[in-house]
Amino acid sequence: MSVHSDIKRVTTNILQNMKVNGDKIACLTAYDYSMAALVDAAGIELILVGDSASNVMAGHETTLPITLDQMIYHAQGVIRAVKRALVVVDLPFGSYQGNSTQALKSAIKIMKESGAHAVKMEGGKEIEESISRVLSAGIPVMGHLGLTPQSIYKFGTYTVRAKDEEEADLLKSNAKLLNDLGCFGVVLEKIPKGLAAEVTASIEIPTIGIGAGSGCDGQILVIHDMLGINKDFSPRFLRRYADLHKEMTNAFTGYIKDVKSGDFPSEKESYG
Repeated sequence: MSVHSDIKRVTTNILQNMKVNGDKIACLTAYDYSMAALVDAAGIELILVGDSASNVMAGHETTLPITLDQMIYHAQGVIRAVKRALVVVDLPFGSYQGNSTQALKSAIKIMKESGAHAVKMEGGKEIEESISRVLSAGIPVMGHLGLTPQSIYKFGTYTVRAKDEEEADLLKSNAKLLNDLGCFGVVLEKIPKGLAAEVTASIEIPTIGIGAGSGCDGQILVIHDMLGINKDFSPRFLRRYADLHKEMTNAFTGYIKDVKSGDFPSEKESYG
């Protein structure tokens, strides 16, 4: 079955059916009500309230500083806007690693306070217990393998992951683990396209790629990057669909000029 506009709500089951039928899954990030409403109305299947909010919304260098409560704040706005898409929220750094009890509490807090539909967690075998604990509570979990930004200080670089055989084998093993644990999908970030296609074919759950080639079941981009708002980030995998940096800058400078010249507001824009 293809996902058509008459579907009232995208679910994890619909995403699974899309994989089976070869229908590509379109995903974007969103962090606030206004943007999420636009993305949802356009017909996106999945919206990720990503911890990338730490970078694009708060100006941090990494995703590490953002807190659980801040993620909930962003998710609340997105959920209020969305009528159709599946909304997944990142569990932020420090809210689930190494402690399955804390992981469950964090996931429950996100689900209860934001109304989100699922959570996303970075890692494989090392967080197996936390994933299982969250899943046992009936909370859908999306995995994330390859380049895992929450581990940036461990890797020391944002370069392509799993290029060597040992790391590729580990990624394949972790993808199978996430599949077997019961995750409903997995993000594959910045890995060789051949490996991503191999992993996609070897597991039952959908893969969502970012810098992982066209062989994945779906694709995701950060909304500020693909709209051209953020000019400082230009990886190979990014396609800009607009140049809002230029459009918005022109709008702001035009407004400033009109205010200073007295052209705005005009008689028509004033009350008698």
